[in-house]
Amino acid sequence: MTHRKYNGFTKERYLIPDFLRGIALMGICLANFPEFSLFTFQPSETTAVMSTARIDTIVKYLQYIFIDGKFYTIFSLLFGVGFSIFLSNALKKSKNGLLLFYRRMIVLLLIGLFHMICLWAGDILILYAFLGLLLPLFRNMSDKKLLVSAVILLLFPILVDSCITLFSWNLSAPAISATHHFHDKAGITKENFPVWLAEANNYKDVLSFNVAGSFIRLQEFIEGNRAFKVMGLFIIGFYIGRQRIYARLAEYKTVLRNICNIGLTIGLPLSVLYAWNSMNGYPCKLPGSAALYVFSVYPLSFVYVSAICLAYLKYTIVSDKAIYSRDFQVVPLLKKTVSMIAAAGRMALTNYLMQSVFGIVIFYGIGLGLGAKTGLVHVEWIAFAVFLVQMVYSYLWLHYFRFGPIEWGWRMLTYGEWLSCYSNHNQAFMKKIKF
Repeated sequence: MTHRKYNGFTKERYLIPDFLRGIALMGICLANFPEFSLFTFQPSETTAVMSTARIDTIVKYLQYIFIDGKFYTIFSLLFGVGFSIFLSNALKKSKNGLLLFYRRMIVLLLIGLFHMICLWAGDILILYAFLGLLLPLFRNMSDKKLLVSAVILLLFPILVDSCITLFSWNLSAPAISATHHFHDKAGITKENFPVWLAEANNYKDVLSFNVAGSFIRLQEFIEGNRAFKVMGLFIIGFYIGRQRIYARLAEYKTVLRNICNIGLTIGLPLSVLYAWNSMNGYPCKLPGSAALYVFSVYPLSFVYVSAICLAYLKYTIVSDKAIYSRDFQVVPLLKKTVSMIAAAGRMALTNYLMQSVFGIVIFYGIGLGLGAKTGLVHVEWIAFAVFLVQMVYSYLWLHYFRFGPIEWGWRMLTYGEWLSCYSNHNQAFMKKIKF
């Protein structure tokens, strides 16, 4: 078992959350790169004449069925697990534990603001930070009340969208108005919007687009009822963290199998219907589309998590506690692959931000300028290649350092003190060097 001590806190590191987080990062890369490449914003007349048009349609259907919403759900769930573990440890070990947690969320908020304005307007960290600030309100709830609250929050968007349809509400009107203001100020029009970033020849154009894009993101949060969805997932993650289910998978094997069977039976056919609805102008209308999202995305997302956990139990031999150790025994090639994916997940914050950097370099005009002219199938191959690169450099980085660079800064700003970043391996190596 690996013990790491931060500011008096002893932390055990388990492989399965990091591996799941790495898988979620891969899916998020596949989900976000169609926007980075600007393919999502291209008019149908443009995408129809691309050489990959026919296969792009198939890929888009598959994306709606197997990717859209699923990996962001897993990512949110795991953020909730991480928040719960930190909060629980902080409250147990320090009288200022709650203050440390709030400081951690405020630092995450600042990282999110930097990401949204300076890199990519599609940021999710700001929402995570705001909702994370509310998590302590649930810390004294019983397990039953936690799960009931989570279910209510996950179902609530159906009610909201029904009311919007019934009463003709426009909750996102202020965000839309702000978007128009900043678009007019920057000279962004309906015609040049799809190619603005691909044609941008300086970083100032990217900043102008991101400032306006931040209000588009706010509009998406409002119209997608994202706060209710993420908070519901956070609470489920809070429950998982409280029960330490990630450390007791063998005890939950039957539960995991049931989730797979029920989730697959419900989630897969409804995900096909969800894809059809999304590809054909949403004939199910707003409330129907919201219901399709709830009963397709969440069940299939939970299937992914449960199936990975079951596979982990089947193909690994693990002691009751240890994970990052010699007790983790499996076929060498599989072990290396799992370790590399887990390394990417262990540096989740760094890699999430780096995906934006890769997107800018590959698709924007200030980089290689491949945006607005690359077919979806090629975009997804590029996204997968980017994640492979992230797996490799994460694995190498963590051979020498204890945290990813952004995680390191996040921890130091949370605790307000310098923390060593070197791994035990590198510390031993450094001691041998004479200066």
